[in-house]
Amino acid sequence: MTTLIRKAALTAAGAALTAGALAGPATAFAAPTTHTPTTVTTDRGHDKRDGKGQRELNVRYEAQPNFYYCGPAAARNALTTLDKNISQDDLAREMGTTENGTDSAHQITKALNTKAGKNDWRTIEITTPNADDKQTDTLRHDVRTAVDNGRAVVANIAGTATDTEGVTHSFEGGHYISVVGYRDNADTVKIADSANPDQASYWITTEALADWIATRGYSA
Repeated sequence: MTTLIRKAALTAAGAALTAGALAGPATAFAAPTTHTPTTVTTDRGHDKRDGKGQRELNVRYEAQPNFYYCGPAAARNALTTLDKNISQDDLAREMGTTENGTDSAHQITKALNTKAGKNDWRTIEITTPNADDKQTDTLRHDVRTAVDNGRAVVANIAGTATDTEGVTHSFEGGHYISVVGYRDNADTVKIADSANPDQASYWITTEALADWIATRGYSA
């Protein structure tokens, strides 16, 4: 199983959050950059099923405009797979997002259900430092079920993980991402990441994602 390398925090804010995050889903946001990212809207992929254990949802991707809007941005990108056009500001108000971020996956779940007008999402926590086989299998099943039903999953992650291209993604202070597709019968999943439009989407193994979520939770 993939083991996360949890490096020293990149920022003072990230360090302050990491200590509290280990008890369960907690405040999360992308590490501050040296500039405020410009919100960018693009189409990423299309809803397709190839009959070989792969499906990708259509996402009208939008990057987050600041370092603490990863929760609203991830939820907004997830809702676009249902053809819902909800602004990040609207979602931030719904979640109670502040410059400290969005408290937990529970706030994401509530906002997704409210804005979608359904009660389809639930919060699943991985409370251990690393995900075990059962937790990984549950995540695999949850992603496949959600995506097959046209819904994205939103995950609260922390630490560092490596995608299938060998690129590392590090969010020591915590972050939210959307899971918008799978392949190889959900052994590998597609991520829509609002932190950087130059790395807006990538594939990661489900084992790596489960360990990335560990100590936090996801909405599926």
